[in-house]
Amino acid sequence: MSKIIKAHSLTGRITDGLMLESFKAVKRNRGAAGIDKVSVQMFEANLADNLRALMRDLKTGSFEPHPLRRVFIPKNETEFRPLGIPAVRDRVAQEVVRRLLNPIFEPLFHPSSFGFRQKRNCHMALEAVLELHDHGYGIVLDADVQGFFDNLSHQVIMQSVAARVADGNILRLVEKFLTSGVMDNGIFKPTTIGTPQGGVVSPLLANIVLNHLDWQLDRAGLRFVRYADDFVVLTQTPEQAQEALALVEQVLDGGLGLKLSREKTKVTSFGKGYAFLGFTLSSRSRRIRPKSVKKFKDKIRELTRRKYNCDADRIEQLNRVIRGTAQYFATDFFTGREVFHKLDSWIRMRLRCMKTKRKSTHDNHKIRNKVFDRLGLLTLESFVLRGRDRRFVTAPHLGQSLLGSPGA
Repeated sequence: MSKIIKAHSLTGRITDGLMLESFKAVKRNRGAAGIDKVSVQMFEANLADNLRALMRDLKTGSFEPHPLRRVFIPKNETEFRPLGIPAVRDRVAQEVVRRLLNPIFEPLFHPSSFGFRQKRNCHMALEAVLELHDHGYGIVLDADVQGFFDNLSHQVIMQSVAARVADGNILRLVEKFLTSGVMDNGIFKPTTIGTPQGGVVSPLLANIVLNHLDWQLDRAGLRFVRYADDFVVLTQTPEQAQEALALVEQVLDGGLGLKLSREKTKVTSFGKGYAFLGFTLSSRSRRIRPKSVKKFKDKIRELTRRKYNCDADRIEQLNRVIRGTAQYFATDFFTGREVFHKLDSWIRMRLRCMKTKRKSTHDNHKIRNKVFDRLGLLTLESFVLRGRDRRFVTAPHLGQSLLGSPGA
């Protein structure tokens, strides 16, 4: 077995250039202020001095992060997901550490891991799943790790990072990020377990820990696709899926201190269909899952209350929601055009109610669709048609059929 070469002297790689690039990344991602109430714009107003002071603290080991600001976002109708919002200064510090660690661990990650990695995304994960189904892997272990980010052991995280990193200062910084605590309604609460959702470095730490599971599945000859803590194992028989379930439970419970959710983990099939990354995938269709439809409608309802006016600003806000949803779901493999058509009709109905301050089907004749076209309202369905036309035009030009490259 070859000797593991650890990374030394990472602290020496913290430079003015790295600090500036890290700030730019934080600024691009926007985000709210932390408990110190310093926004990105306020931090930028005195950028040179702020970055210089932060770099000094990071290099000397005197850096101390602020506690996170606790906020809750809806997970479903009854549950809320806790987010920890770091101060802008701390987000920059986390981005510096992330940029130092990522080149070390990225080459070690499994090819079937797609979450929060450069040049990889949700659509690539979905396409990998569909390709495996095409090759006969029709049985699915749909796995759900119970409270993954909340239950990650700090000891497991630190051991996983220290296995490849020997710079004590960087390791202490990672530990400080994990144990910075949270302010919840003005009350400080220590964090002894978990990595905060909302932290810049959290997705990388999650991938580092779950990389162990990836390679255990690989060594067992199993096919899988993982996006952060959301993953499916695809097999050819139900018996193989049950064996995969036993292995996943063994690895999570034995080495990582995690458990599968019994209620949400199940063995199913491509024929019956299952939810993955916002889609419902089955042998018959690839549609937007009901839960995603509900989230979309909740956003639209919030923007189309009857007390609002149907003006250009309101249309632009709606277009941002429509565009974001359409660009995610209107993929080459999407088959839910009729769902988009119904949602478009529902949005126009909401807008008619806004304009007339009432709900009446007679208003469909008074305020026709072309009125909303003139206002510049986007439609979900247009993105599906646009993608279809683009494929029709470009495929012959590229010398490829819609079924694959020549000779495939």
